[in-house]
Amino acid sequence: MKAAEDQVVEEDTSFQDEEEVFFQDIDLLQKHGIGIQMTTRKALCNIKGLSEAKVEKIKEAAGKMLNVGFQTAFEYSTKRKQVFNITTGSQEFDKLLGGGIESMAITEAFGEFRTGKTQLSHTFCVTAQLPGEDGYSGGKVIFIDTENTFRPDRLRDIADRFNVDHGAVLDNVLYARAYTSEHQMELLDFVAAKFHEEGGVFKLLIIDSIMALFRVDFSGRGELAERQQKLAQMLSRLQKISEEYNVAVFITNQMTADPGAGMSFQADPKKPIGGHILAHASTTRISLRKGRAEMRIAKIFDSPDMPENEATFAISAGGVTDAKE
Repeated sequence: MKAAEDQVVEEDTSFQDEEEVFFQDIDLLQKHGIGIQMTTRKALCNIKGLSEAKVEKIKEAAGKMLNVGFQTAFEYSTKRKQVFNITTGSQEFDKLLGGGIESMAITEAFGEFRTGKTQLSHTFCVTAQLPGEDGYSGGKVIFIDTENTFRPDRLRDIADRFNVDHGAVLDNVLYARAYTSEHQMELLDFVAAKFHEEGGVFKLLIIDSIMALFRVDFSGRGELAERQQKLAQMLSRLQKISEEYNVAVFITNQMTADPGAGMSFQADPKKPIGGHILAHASTTRISLRKGRAEMRIAKIFDSPDMPENEATFAISAGGVTDAKE
């Protein structure tokens, strides 16, 4: 009888030890920026050292730790209260966006060259660090550069406009240059790990521009399906990162000539690249176009809660600002 009891106790402690190991596994995976409930079983099985059986147990243990089911609209609205806005530097532009770009969302700005996409990115690097409305405290920024457009000197000029220290501003921006679409995806793993490691410190992730490397790495219609699949994976990862860590994601995008536009008598025969995949993944899409001299016009192209409208802004030495009449 004693032996049987000992065996039960032994089994019980080994089960507890096993469960503890899985909770530790979850912690380790989270530290590497892998959100368990936001990662498929297939993707977890691709991680070295994780068998299908182990993945099942990790998922089960994660399910006990986290509430993964339904929640009421009221509970979700409470979560949405954590959402903050980062100012564009222009009051008119902010008004168009309902206060600036939003956290827990992907904001995409597209337009031809010299419409202000990169200027916006640089301005956000500084404004994200400044305390703002509704108790927003400001925080650090990660900038992924795919076209070699990032210029630290621009940040110094913008910092001067807001009377903030150059060194502090530059120290709070973590910069990476991506060379291939694959490298761009790998950098997101680093980003997620960094956001987990320094919880609440980072407020903004910028990718300027999202499609440039995909255009280079995948050419012609033959590779279009693969390109769109990889792009979908990247955008899904971005959306999860923005929600899990409550950060704003700002991406810029390029334009392309639409060969079918002539048939439909469209006013503008150009369209943003990335197709439906990018269109559906971006929470808010902003179209940018040139105005007179340094004036630019921003238009809400697609948004879940903002009406289709336009705003005029200007590009100055101190970044994006209000247009002077």
